[in-house]
Amino acid sequence: MTASTAATRTGGAAVRTVGVVHVYRVFGTDVAALRGVDLDVAPGERVALLGPSGSGKSTLLSVLAGLRRPSAGSVLVDGDDVARFSEGRMYRYRAATGLMLQGAASNLLSYATPAENVRFARTGTRAALGAGRQVLELAGLHDERRTVDRLDRAGQQAVALAVAVMNAPRLLLVDEPTSQLDDDERDHLLDALVEATQQAGTTVVMVTHDEAVAARMQRMIRMRDGRIGAEGLRHEQYAVIGSDGSVQLPEELLATWPAGSTVRVQAASADEIRLLRRADESREQ
Repeated sequence: MTASTAATRTGGAAVRTVGVVHVYRVFGTDVAALRGVDLDVAPGERVALLGPSGSGKSTLLSVLAGLRRPSAGSVLVDGDDVARFSEGRMYRYRAATGLMLQGAASNLLSYATPAENVRFARTGTRAALGAGRQVLELAGLHDERRTVDRLDRAGQQAVALAVAVMNAPRLLLVDEPTSQLDDDERDHLLDALVEATQQAGTTVVMVTHDEAVAARMQRMIRMRDGRIGAEGLRHEQYAVIGSDGSVQLPEELLATWPAGSTVRVQAASADEIRLLRRADESREQ
């Protein structure tokens, strides 16, 4: 893809990861944060990554953002492998990607007003779409004269969102945007995020621990132990078969089917698989 081609694209980006692994060292020991992640996000889709602390969801987001290069696998955005970008091209990719990190201090100039933060974020002609100004208006901050450090947490998060969408990015990556907000503040921020990204057709990948937040996205993806375990909607979750054939059991079954359990896998029909404990198998023989 040439730079001129990228400039003419509109709407959301297509995101795909293939066998993504990320290993880092802690006190001389290798730790696998991601263990072969296969993910597909359609252009314009809003996806939530759910999972306990240490599940790999924030690491995956940082890999999608180009902040970390994976140890193995491919990170495809509109067919281009971000993991193999040169440093110069990676810099341009990061600049074109909307990113809202956890904590307003990571996203904002604390000494500037909301409008000044948005103006400082402007790059190129895509800013003419004014998505950032729209978010400030929805939050009632478009005429705010106080600097960001004098705003409450809800105000700061609204400004952080405005900065992240100011240049109408085709891909918006968001990490725990509502973790310090009450329910009303959370809902107002999500209203602004959905409205701004839906109008622009932006692809959104959001990390959250909050089921209510995830429910505002179009799809939930649950991660555990560096893998994608399940996906679907709030009341419709499906386990995901990994590229190595592995399937994670739902957490509520782990107490009775703990790690290390020996089972026989049988095809009961074209649409059904049975798991039999080894003890059950012995009784049948």
